[in-house]
Order: sequence, then C-alpha cells, then structure tokens
Amino acid sequence: MSAPGIRKRPRRRQGGAAAVLLAPFLILFTLCSLIPIGYAVHLSLYTEHHSGLGFGGSETVFTGLGNYTRALGDPAFRSSFLTSAGYCLLYIPLMTGLALALALLLDSGLARARRFFQLALFLPHAVPGVIAALVWTYLYTPGISPVIDLLNSAGAHPDPLGSPLPAVVNIAVWEWTGYNMVIFYAALQAVPREVLEAAVVDGAGALRTAFSVKIPLIRASVVMVSLFTLIGSLQLFTEPMLLHDASPGVVSTWTPGMYAYSAAFGRNDYGLAASSSVLLALAAAVLSYLVTRLARRKEA
Repeated sequence: MSAPGIRKRPRRRQGGAAAVLLAPFLILFTLCSLIPIGYAVHLSLYTEHHSGLGFGGSETVFTGLGNYTRALGDPAFRSSFLTSAGYCLLYIPLMTGLALALALLLDSGLARARRFFQLALFLPHAVPGVIAALVWTYLYTPGISPVIDLLNSAGAHPDPLGSPLPAVVNIAVWEWTGYNMVIFYAALQAVPREVLEAAVVDGAGALRTAFSVKIPLIRASVVMVSLFTLIGSLQLFTEPMLLHDASPGVVSTWTPGMYAYSAAFGRNDYGLAASSSVLLALAAAVLSYLVTRLARRKEA
C-alpha cells in the first residue's frame, strides 16, 4: 500500500516521458547508424557491369553474395586482416597496460601534482588524429626529423618508416594512453577507501594492493577499455593512410579500412567496398561478443 498523500504517477505518463527523452537519440542513431548500415548492405548485393569496350554505359546488376566472395577471395583483403591482427596484439596490451600503470601511479600515495600530470597525459588525445599523424610522419622521416638526425649522429641508424606497424602503434599509444588513463583513474577513485585500508592493515604492500585489490575491483573498466580499443583498432585508417606516401611498407590495402577506401575511390567498385565494410563490421561484432563473453566467464 502506498503512503497516504502520495500519488503514484500513471505508467502511461512514465512511458511517455521515457519516449520523449529517448526520441532524439533514437532519431540520430537511425539516421547516422542504421540507415547507413542498411544502405551498405544494399550496395554490397549489387555490382556495376560495363558494356562494350568501356565506351558504353553501365548497368547495376544484382550479384547476391558475389561481392563477399570476391572480397574473401582477394589475398589483399585477407592480408589486411592479418595486419589488423598484428596491430591489435601489439597495441592493445601495450596501451592498456601503460594506461593502467599510469592510473595506479596517480592513485598511489606517492603521487604529487595529480591534476598537472592528468592534464599533461591527456593533452595528446586532444590533438586531432590527422595532425598527430602528420607530426609523427615529420619525426619519422630521415633528413628532416631532428630526432632521427640526432640518433644518426650518435651512431644509431633507426628507420621507423621501414617498419610501419611499430610506427603506427607508437602514434596510437601516444594518442590514446592518456584518455584511457583518465578512465582507469576515475574507476580507481570509486574504489572504497575502507577496502584499501583493510588491505594495508593486513600487511599488503603497494604492489600487492594494486594487483590483488585495485585491479580486480576495476575489472569492468578494463574490459570496457579493451573492448572499445579492439573495435577502434579494427577501424584503423587515418594514421596508416597518412603514412602511405612516406612508408613503402604501407600499401593502399594495408588495413581493411584502407582496402574499402581503395575499392570505392580507387577502383570505383562500390559493391566490393560495401561488402568488405560489412565483413569488417561482422568481424568487430563477433570479436566484441567473444571479449564480453570471456569477461563474464572470468567474473563468474
């Protein structure tokens, strides 16, 4: 029974308020996500057939799964996924571990000037990805890079552009470590202080407290960061695209995103570009599901 004088709001009003509040998101999500995805799936089912020797017109022909077969049968497309796999294996553990270590250092009692270091570490993320890639391309290029010239004068002869994968990973780590460090630091601030005090009373040192108490309590944040980083890694495009002209190892189909871009704007094959994009989205969905399922099993 409800207390006297207190009236329950009708469920219709509650449902109407929820619909009004959700409407802007649902409209934008439909316009910016669902409709483009549906159009990409539609494009992937058709191809352009040119008549004559190229002087005639072209017609759009339904090809079913033909574009998907062409994409999966293309060695360049399969190789682009191998590049993405190598990038994920190198970048995700390195960036996540570094961001977590920095967050733990800021959360420790030994840290000083926390606000300054938070801002300093976050600032690289405020630089647009295109600008960051251009700056690092300048720093990677021998003859114009002061860093490379200094290392050459010291007897070392590095060639960052000769190994494009570590070079791209370095750019991404520089861009995203500070951003994810802020997420981890915010999660650490939510850890109950009495739990940490109990660990200290039980004789746990700083390292034991970090690995046995703090990290397990922020596991959800670690999984979330890893999941979003995995999805973003599969969509890698900006950094290698800008390194394409400077590094001979970065070909036009180096990543799945670059493969789709090359198919659409290099060969005008929009069906192949759409099918490769859909396959990339499916791969991201499957991997996201597997990461989420694995995280739930560990929590159980």
